[in-house]
Amino acid sequence: MDIVEYKCPNCTADLKFVPSSQKLCCEYCGGSFTIEEVKKLFEKNEAALDKEEAAKNQKEKKTSKEADGSDDFTKETKLYHCSSCGAEIMATDEQTALFCYYCHNPVILSGKMTGKYRPQKIISFKIDRNEAVEKFKKWCFKTFVPRSFKTEQQLEKITGLYVPFWLADCTMNIDYEALGKTIRTWSSKNYDYIQTKEFRVLRKGTLSVEKIPADGSKRIDDELMESIEPFDYSALRDFSMSYLSGFYAEKFDMDKEDMLPHIKERIDKTCQKAVNHSIFGYNSVTPVRQDFSLTRAEMNYAMLPVWFMSYKYKDKVYEFVLNGQTGKIAGTPPVDTGKLRKVTWAIAAAVTLVSYFAGGLILGGIF
Repeated sequence: MDIVEYKCPNCTADLKFVPSSQKLCCEYCGGSFTIEEVKKLFEKNEAALDKEEAAKNQKEKKTSKEADGSDDFTKETKLYHCSSCGAEIMATDEQTALFCYYCHNPVILSGKMTGKYRPQKIISFKIDRNEAVEKFKKWCFKTFVPRSFKTEQQLEKITGLYVPFWLADCTMNIDYEALGKTIRTWSSKNYDYIQTKEFRVLRKGTLSVEKIPADGSKRIDDELMESIEPFDYSALRDFSMSYLSGFYAEKFDMDKEDMLPHIKERIDKTCQKAVNHSIFGYNSVTPVRQDFSLTRAEMNYAMLPVWFMSYKYKDKVYEFVLNGQTGKIAGTPPVDTGKLRKVTWAIAAAVTLVSYFAGGLILGGIF
């Protein structure tokens, strides 16, 4: 079984996850089903994933020697057969859910979601496509944005994507020492006095943090992902393949071990903020020693919802992301320099004209 599809039990049309209702719905007969109902209806689909993993691992071991001599395209690309129209769907190693290029039927590449690639948790989309497009328009449809950036054809490229994230629960040991100074000045008679006191500032303890996120995809910029945080983790649910129906998804290509340095860096900043917040009453504080050591790190693999769009303008690719749960958006819109120049010239001309008339009025008043 290479693909998993969710069909309406009433009319056999495709079921797609609808963010507004948090159900899988049929566009044809209007049927709607909760995730729990879908799990029961299609329990064979999800149960089959674990059963086929052993067989696939055995097959991969058998063919790995042959694959070593193949080119990158053969190694990283696979074909999947669409049961609806018969098309062969090409997918990269990172993709786990996608649409058929021809009939737009949502299919899920089940073979890539098993074993270690099967997420533990997921946050479903709360914002649908129409709302995402409207938020995107309000955010970046500015005067100096290129005209091609505003076309419906460009807006059609906005994609609902489940991004692979590692959520880290960590404990840090804090051992911090600094030199704190207080300075007091006063004057008496003909003399000015300065009193400086020095203090040894110590902070020791442990700091526990939960669900520090780090996206596990090399393709997506980390800073861009961090700029749409936070996600509401109270909405985390046990992973089910049915959430992916109608959306794209990627599997992680950075293991938890690869993510630890980045997560450690983020937690170090959290420790530093906690220490700084606890120190007050000094005119200056100079760190002498700061040791933030990681003593515990538990990583959970989760899928988080993101609306994603890229735009190429003058050989540069601009990326935009919108939090599919909260609606927070980030990115840098391209600037049409031609429009910007025209507006600048118009403003300059207007200022010159106003200055000319103002000067004429003043001179007229004098003479």
